[in-house]
Amino acid sequence: MTTIDSNRLAGMFAAIADAMSADRDRLCALDGVIGDADHGIAMELGFTAARDAVAALDGGTTDPTTLLNTAAKSFLNAVGASSGPLYATAFMRGAAAVKGKVALDDADTVAVFQAMAKGIQDRGKAEPGEKTMIDAWVPAATAAGEALAAGKGLAGSLAAAAEAARAGAEATKTMIATKGRASRLGERSLGHMDPGAASAVTVIEAMRVALTG
Repeated sequence: MTTIDSNRLAGMFAAIADAMSADRDRLCALDGVIGDADHGIAMELGFTAARDAVAALDGGTTDPTTLLNTAAKSFLNAVGASSGPLYATAFMRGAAAVKGKVALDDADTVAVFQAMAKGIQDRGKAEPGEKTMIDAWVPAATAAGEALAAGKGLAGSLAAAAEAARAGAEATKTMIATKGRASRLGERSLGHMDPGAASAVTVIEAMRVALTG
């Protein structure tokens, strides 16, 4: 059984920020094909802001809900458009899922993960198959829940989530975008991975490593 406290969660945001900085140029290149070529920059800005905000908290006295809500506010302040409200909603939903908890066990952590995915889906009003980050997040959340129910623990659950996210992002290459800026391209969006799904894989893999590595 893994125990995740606020210091570990702060470390998770640091890991995601580092991963996003490393992946920024690839994500911008993906976005350049079907969007405004700024997705990697926005994600780096958002997670850097979240990392800095939660690092300033006292990990010994801050509960996970407060930490996640702080991350949400800072991300939204840094990235006002597009991915900003989506990830801010994700963190707020994750915060609500574990309200009152001082530390998180395996089930709590998977509950945060699933609440994040549901928050992104609700805020974006998207369904799988529409070539968005939902095509990575929804299967990842489902896989995490199934793995936990099968007794695989947090490491197995997040590994299953990361694998499902990668498969989901890869599948967006075969989809025609019907949401967001990419939708104006119609069939020309075929053959290209959705940048939001690609960055979701980066986020989920960084979470997996930080929380179970």
